[in-house]
Amino acid sequence: MIHYQLRCDGDHGFDGWFKDSAAFDKLAKAGLVECPACGGTKVTRALMAPAIAKERPAPAPVPQPAPEAPVMQQQAAGPMPAQVVALLQKMRAEVEKNCDYVGPEFAAEARRMHAGESERRGIYGEATEAETELLRDDGIEIAQIPWIPRADG
Repeated sequence: MIHYQLRCDGDHGFDGWFKDSAAFDKLAKAGLVECPACGGTKVTRALMAPAIAKERPAPAPVPQPAPEAPVMQQQAAGPMPAQVVALLQKMRAEVEKNCDYVGPEFAAEARRMHAGESERRGIYGEATEAETELLRDDGIEIAQIPWIPRADG
């Protein structure tokens, strides 16, 4: 994987990760690299400072919780960058425009679609952690995205 600092023709800077430089070139040429701030697809690599590895002491071992202790997910520190918020708002708008909202019946409807009992289509809604884990265990592909307030409201 390679990390690039990118810039659109609207002069917005953002980061991108790509398999290699050829992958970036191919995606950018096809207009598939999009600025999260303005949606522009004329994107180029910005100048970047080289990453120079520093010699560091070995990290101290991290204590592991006892097997019966619950493991808490760690939240990212600090506010979400505006570019990420813009990208998530755009993603939400696309999901709402192209998928059916099934509310708390998400897990049941996903199972019906998987079994061929319901029309296969894009759906979104709510599911508990236990429901999503069972769906994945049963080979039903789902994705979870952070659901943030709409850009227009």
